[in-house]
Amino acid sequence: MFKPLDPLLHSELRLAVMSLLIGAESAEFPYIKEQTGATAGNLSVQLDKLATAGYITVEKTFKGKRPCTLCSITPVGLKAFEEYVETLREYLNPSQ
Repeated sequence: MFKPLDPLLHSELRLAVMSLLIGAESAEFPYIKEQTGATAGNLSVQLDKLATAGYITVEKTFKGKRPCTLCSITPVGLKAFEEYVETLREYLNPSQ
């Protein structure tokens, strides 16, 4: 029997965000937007969902007078991502 995939991570944009944050200590909103090709509105909604679940932190600061949104993966998010990847591996290799 296959384990269920985490529905929060089983979204293309949320999975892309988590994948970017796995390899970085943190990332700014414009960088994530550029890398994912998402609209600002959609990305904001998806970041909020990940933050609400405790998978990422979203820190709103300023660089000079300009707003800066900085996202980082949390230990909870890292564990969820690793479990998601492991479950996908089981889907791809069910006999192992």
